[in-house]
Amino acid sequence: MTIHDQRLTRVYLAVPAHRSEMVAKAAVSAADAVFMDLEDAVPPSEKNAALDAAVRSLSSLDWGKKLVAVRLNGIDSPFIEREIRALGALPRLDSVIVPKAERASDIAGIADRLRAAAPDRARPMELELLIETALGLVNVDLLAGSHASVGALHLGVGDFAASIGARSSEIGASPEGYRHLGSAQSGYPSVPLDLFAYPMMRVLVAARAFGLRAVDGPCGAFRDATLTASSALKAAAMGFDGKQVIHPSQIEPTLRAFRPSDDELAHARRVVEAMGEAEALGKGAATLDGKMIDYANVRMARRIIKLGS
Repeated sequence: MTIHDQRLTRVYLAVPAHRSEMVAKAAVSAADAVFMDLEDAVPPSEKNAALDAAVRSLSSLDWGKKLVAVRLNGIDSPFIEREIRALGALPRLDSVIVPKAERASDIAGIADRLRAAAPDRARPMELELLIETALGLVNVDLLAGSHASVGALHLGVGDFAASIGARSSEIGASPEGYRHLGSAQSGYPSVPLDLFAYPMMRVLVAARAFGLRAVDGPCGAFRDATLTASSALKAAAMGFDGKQVIHPSQIEPTLRAFRPSDDELAHARRVVEAMGEAEALGKGAATLDGKMIDYANVRMARRIIKLGS
């Protein structure tokens, strides 16, 4: 299957909807996508004002070619019905992000209510699902296939860590006691461990199975350029389409991580060329740099070339 929406979402900048000056800066930033947050980044007293501000921003700002989304409040919150009515018909809004997605029936219900709020909308509002609880991860396949308007899966690293009881208060980082298995004191070599390797792969596989985009959660240490870059490189290497960022300073290092290097691009082009030559000779495989390559290598190479375009 093809990815639901072909627009790039390498860098997905989160911004509180009620902070108008931050939203205006996000609109002209180098991020591929922006989501205005109505949920965790907005205090309860500002929820209604944040929704009104998001509507104004969608109507008045020039967002260029960005994918623009709004993160709704929770499915069981008292705010979500007003949000659906206010946002459903806005033409510049590409998608809504559903936090703590857990049950397919809830997602189908939101999709139906969005459609009812804007029956004349040319294209149904896309839904992007935040997988950020243990139940959400268990049900991720059902969620991915819950409705035709689902276009992306995001991993919510902070709430997921809380959901499973991980002893960490740093968003996107493995707890200190889990980062290394073994030590010099124990007599065993130290092996790095990653709390998020399994949920990242689980979300990624579900997204690919249903032709959806996959977006990794943010690195909370936004002032640490090294951690920001390494976290983005991990997601890019695994095959994610992009990563959430929470500060403008994270945009450029994250973009760099998702752009293939010149060496990667050159090798990918050589793979495609070598297989083209083999195919012309009636062969289904070739040898390049002492290694066998076939059509699976071509498919991987073409993705790298596309990311670099």
